[in-house]
Amino acid sequence: MFNIIERYILRMTKEDINNFAISKNIQLSEGELNFTYDFVKKNYRTFLGNPKLFNIERYQNNYSKENFSKITKVYNEYIQRYANYL
Repeated sequence: MFNIIERYILRMTKEDINNFAISKNIQLSEGELNFTYDFVKKNYRTFLGNPKLFNIERYQNNYSKENFSKITKVYNEYIQRYANYL
């Protein structure tokens, strides 16, 4: 499973992230999009190694309050759904 995710992330673009955010009703600013893209590209291995240790609250200052609230909701939904597969 890890190899599939890694191959996807290595090919992932900012447009992919933005399209996913839009599909979840999140309108990222250019700065938020850049932060998210860079963060995912640099940290996906650490996160996949143990997603339960990840503290999303550390990154709230990188997003507007409204976006962070929406991101947290999506994050929690996906963790509940997929954490057992990571």
